[in-house]
Amino acid sequence: MSWRIALLTGGSFTVGSSAYLIAGVLPAISGELDVSPSAVGQLVTVFALAYAIASPLLTTAASSWERRRLLLAALGLGVLGNALAAAVPDYSVLVVARIVTALGGAVFMPVAGVVAAALVPPERRGRALSIVYGGLALSLILWVPLASVIAGPIGYRGVFLLIAAMALLAGLAIRFGLPAVDAPPAVPLRARVAAVADPRVRLLLVVTTIGSLAAFGVFTYIAPLLARTGGFGAPGVGLALLAYGVGSVVGTAAGGAAADRYGPRGPFIAFFAVFMVMLATLSLTTATLVGAVVALFVWGTVTWAMNPPTQTWLLQLAPSPAAGPLLLSANTSALYLGIGLAGVFGGVVIVATGVTALPLIAAAVGAVGLLLLLIAVRKDAPAAARPATGPA
Repeated sequence: MSWRIALLTGGSFTVGSSAYLIAGVLPAISGELDVSPSAVGQLVTVFALAYAIASPLLTTAASSWERRRLLLAALGLGVLGNALAAAVPDYSVLVVARIVTALGGAVFMPVAGVVAAALVPPERRGRALSIVYGGLALSLILWVPLASVIAGPIGYRGVFLLIAAMALLAGLAIRFGLPAVDAPPAVPLRARVAAVADPRVRLLLVVTTIGSLAAFGVFTYIAPLLARTGGFGAPGVGLALLAYGVGSVVGTAAGGAAADRYGPRGPFIAFFAVFMVMLATLSLTTATLVGAVVALFVWGTVTWAMNPPTQTWLLQLAPSPAAGPLLLSANTSALYLGIGLAGVFGGVVIVATGVTALPLIAAAVGAVGLLLLLIAVRKDAPAAARPATGPA
C-alpha cells in the first residue's frame, strides 16, 4: 500500500470515527445533558442528512480548489465540529456541532477517493478506493467500542476532544506528506448536472440508497433483535458487533480486489444477492451465539464489499475527470440518505410487526434495489464492453 494512500486512509478513519461515534457514547450524552436516548439518537439522523445534502453541493462549490487544500479544509471542519461538541453546554448546540462535523466529512471522503484513484494506475483503482474507504470500516471496529469504554472515565466531551485531536493530526500528516494535487479543468455546471442525469448513474444512486436503508434499518436495531432471537445480553451483542466490524474490513478489501479483477458489475450483483440472503435469514441464523457471530461477519463482509465496485463503476461512468468527485459525492449522499431514513424505517416496522420481522422486510426492500441494479447493468452493457479510459 502506498504511504500516500495510507495518509488518506488515516483521514477517512477520522471521518468514520466522527460519523459512528454516537453509538458508543449515547448513554454518556444522555446522562450528562439530561436528554432521552431517543433524542440523542436523532444526532445520527441530523449528521446523516447534513452529510447527504452537503456532499454534492460543497464538492461542486469547491471544484476549483487544489485538492490537498480542500482535504485540509474538510479536516479543519472536523476539528472545529468535534471541539465545539466537547465544549457546548446543551443539546441544541450539540446538534449544530454535529452538522459542522458532517460538512467536513461530506467533502473529505469523495475528494479523498478521487485523489486516491488518481495516484494509482486505472487497474488498481478498486484496491485504492477500498483502502481509503476501509478507514471508515476500521473506525467501526476500533473506535466505536473504544469510545463506549473511555466515555465512562473521561466523559463524552473527552471523546469528542480526542477525535478533534485525531483530525488535527490527520491534517498535519496530509499537509506535509501528500503532494499538491491540482484541481481538474473547470467544467460548466450543465456538464456536471449531465453526469448525474445519466440514467445508469441515477439507477446506481437509487440502489445505494435502498441498500443503505435496508442495511442500517436492521443494524440500528441489532441489539434488540439479538436479544429477541438469541437472548443475548451486552457481551453477546458486543461479540457479534465485533464480528460485523471485522467483516466490514474484510469486505472492503475484497470488494476492491474483485472490482479490479472482474470489473465492478459482476461483483456488485453477487455481493448484493448474498447481502439480501443474509438479511432475509438473520432472525433464524442469530438463534445461537456462534450463528450470530458467523452471520454478522458474513453480513458485514458483503455489505461493505459493495462500496468499491459502486465507486469504481461511477468513476467509469464519469464523462470527464472533473465529474468524478461529483459522482462520488452524490453516491456518498445517497448512502447517508439511506442511513438517515433507516432509523425511521426500522422504527415503523418494529411498531407494526415486531423486531424479528424487520430483517425479512428489509430484505424485501433490498430486492427492489437488486432489480434496479440488474437494470443498470443491462443499460450499461455496451459501455462495459469498452475499456476504461484515463485516470479519475
